[in-house]
Amino acid sequence: MPRLLRVTLLSARDLLVTAGPFMLIALVLLVGAYFLLKPTPPRRVVLATGPAFSDFEAFGKRYREELKRHGIEVVLRATEGSTANRRLLRDAGHDVDFGFMRGGTSEAVLAAEEAKGGISLVSLGSLFYEPVWIFYRVEAAKKLPGGRLASLVPLRDWRVNTGARGSGPTPLLLRLLAANGIARDSVKLDRQEQGPGVAAFLDGSLDALVLVSAPEGAAVQVLLREPGIALYAFEQAEAYSRRFPYLSTVTLPRGIVDFASDLPPRDVPLVAPTTMLVARDDTHPALVQLFVQAAHRIHGEPGWFARARQFPRAHDSELPLAREAERYYRNGPPLLQRYLPFWLANLIDRMWVALLSIIALLIPLSRIVPPLYAFRVRSRIFRWYRVLRGIEQELADKTSPPKELMAALERLEAKAERISVPLSYTDELYALRANIGMVRERLRQAL
Repeated sequence: MPRLLRVTLLSARDLLVTAGPFMLIALVLLVGAYFLLKPTPPRRVVLATGPAFSDFEAFGKRYREELKRHGIEVVLRATEGSTANRRLLRDAGHDVDFGFMRGGTSEAVLAAEEAKGGISLVSLGSLFYEPVWIFYRVEAAKKLPGGRLASLVPLRDWRVNTGARGSGPTPLLLRLLAANGIARDSVKLDRQEQGPGVAAFLDGSLDALVLVSAPEGAAVQVLLREPGIALYAFEQAEAYSRRFPYLSTVTLPRGIVDFASDLPPRDVPLVAPTTMLVARDDTHPALVQLFVQAAHRIHGEPGWFARARQFPRAHDSELPLAREAERYYRNGPPLLQRYLPFWLANLIDRMWVALLSIIALLIPLSRIVPPLYAFRVRSRIFRWYRVLRGIEQELADKTSPPKELMAALERLEAKAERISVPLSYTDELYALRANIGMVRERLRQAL
């Protein structure tokens, strides 16, 4: 092996042996911080959506595609709707991590659920408007003044489907009816799921159908174009929004459904709660950040009721805003995620405090590494001084013949010639050889 390479390898070995304990300490601390902070999010999450063909289901599929780009599998859990999603999220016995929740849940209900000891929930922001669509059969309205449904009062004499239990439209409709002086017991409510309910409505078994849905829902798209089906216009929309703060006044613009057919033929006022994306309070922060970013891409586009970048937004929420969501709305996506892959940016973002703490701890300890390294290299030279000193002492005490001492000195010199040290320590190696030469001269005089 070339001498230069051998010296380099020896120096590297000495440095590794000297600094090894500190590297091991740093590695142990880093691994401990990794398992304590858990910077890497789970690769599988469950998103509670809603009934088949609903807007919740349609948006859930878009979230699944968005998160797939980051290697996260989103499992869609079909439910009855908003109320069922909230219950699943609060129940520790279920594995649901995220869910869509419609606004309008009273503070008393949320406080009662919290008091029962369920999992705390946080909001990732409001996503979109979900108008209250009250579709009715034109045939059923012929007996009404003007041949149309002008108020909610006639609904007490009709068969009205509001969806399955846990879907959400029923409590909202009952509040609207109560504001019109209609008692709950006087309304003939049908509680079929959305799919069978739409089928029954289309075949004439029902007089009216109530949906609370974004326009992306398949049922809404079908009913808006179906002949013989009319949409109730909330002419008192502004008054409803004043009475119920969680409702907003929105307008279905003329022609937005079909420009060629001028459908609808006029602007239709509606009322609409907003829908939130909700997560459990203990959900991994990186997942919350990813879902908020996905919400920005999915719901930031212009739609029938919202302008571009109107959603998602931090207000209009009955639940506290998640810290990661608040951070996103304030600063946008993390800086590192704009330039690095998600897994690396997230790792650095979650671990940088721990890294700085470990570095601050090791800096004082690392000051003893250079002296230890110097001692290790110099000990390769100094240990032969003990042999040299022994030869010199035996010469002075005359305990061994000079010839034997000369032979021992030559063996020592041969070993000294094979010592390899970095250039910065060569002066000490030459000092050893000079001292060997001095003892040799004394031995020659004694021969």
